Amino acid sequence: MADTSQRVTHWERTKRLMIITLVLWFIFSFVVHWFADALNSMSFLGFPLGFYMAAQGSEVIFVILIFWFARAQHKIDQETGFAEE
Repeated sequence: MADTSQRVTHWERTKRLMIITLVLWFIFSFVVHWFADALNSMSFLGFPLGFYMAAQGSEVIFVILIFWFARAQHKIDQETGFAEE
């Protein structure tokens, strides 16, 4: 079992990762869509960028975010001695 200092370190790093993940989620869930009209002045793959981000872009970012979070959390778990074998 891990000692108290490892638990504190694990929790601090996990909390920081969770906050970063939630901030990124918020940006791609709400902020990008609030500025969709302004983003429509640019295009991506022939579509207005605001439309693209609302239709597909955010979902792609969410999938990438999930894989990134899982990998980063696993690394934290390994470094602090909480990884599953």
